[in-house]
Amino acid sequence: MKVTEHIKKANGKTLFSFEIIPPKKGKSIQELYNNIDPLMEFNPPFIDVTTSREEHVYIEKQGLLEQKITRMRPGTLGICAALKHKYQTDTVPHVLCGGFTKEETEYLLVDCQYLGIDNVMALRGDTMSHQKYFEATPGGHLYAKELVTQINDLNQGKYLHDVLEVDDRADFCIGVAGYPEKHLEAPSLQNDLKRLKEKVDAGADYVVTQMFFDNQKYFDFVAAAKKIGIHVPILPGIKPFAIHKHLQLLPQVFKIDLPEALIAAVEGCKDNSQVRQVGVEWAIQQSKELQKAGVPGLHYYSMGKSSNVKKIASALF
Repeated sequence: MKVTEHIKKANGKTLFSFEIIPPKKGKSIQELYNNIDPLMEFNPPFIDVTTSREEHVYIEKQGLLEQKITRMRPGTLGICAALKHKYQTDTVPHVLCGGFTKEETEYLLVDCQYLGIDNVMALRGDTMSHQKYFEATPGGHLYAKELVTQINDLNQGKYLHDVLEVDDRADFCIGVAGYPEKHLEAPSLQNDLKRLKEKVDAGADYVVTQMFFDNQKYFDFVAAAKKIGIHVPILPGIKPFAIHKHLQLLPQVFKIDLPEALIAAVEGCKDNSQVRQVGVEWAIQQSKELQKAGVPGLHYYSMGKSSNVKKIASALF
């Protein structure tokens, strides 16, 4: 079932969903199941599975370092299929511009269709560590809008090199990212909203936001989006604060502001176990306010750990 159909079926009730990261190569999928199992009592209608792009690694050979390109966390589509089968829930693979050609993207989408996966999250992806700015993979897309267009074209029966008379046309529900405090590379929030509108006009069906810790940022973002004609569901993305280093790391990486009350609470913690509890309490407070405001869903960034998300969900669902 499509994410938008789940939202419609909920009839105004706020949905619970979460996002997981594939394990590193060599790790068992059982570790993933162990983190997902405690969250299934809250009946998530869908689970997002991230995709990691390629990385440069250096291997020592005869005293010299040789550069190799590898993917440390492959298996997004396989995990989606496994979760769909094990838990009988919908899965949402993340499809990236970075690291993939248009042809590879088309093959991935065809595989999704054969596996009965109805939803995809279309993202540009991160800049590689050796790049100052994002660069398109040769033969790939530079912007998420282009990726959305390709997926939407496939929904119309338009393949990259052929327009086919198809018996079973794809019908993907397309999710995209939104940034309540603007994308870190955007010159302004208003400019970033224009880019979001372009993705919606290209065929995006719903939006999931980047993390934020001040709900007013989300409410203002949704109001501004509606003002320029964005009327698809916008699901807030919630990340529980977990370690003291997040005070520096999250603003540095995601260019977000942290509320003074949260900063003070974290700075008053003696260790990360106390920080984790502060993060749980803050996320519960955030989630309750958003739920009361009637948001279509609450989407949690679990980062492979479920204990804090379970505590939060237990207070709401």
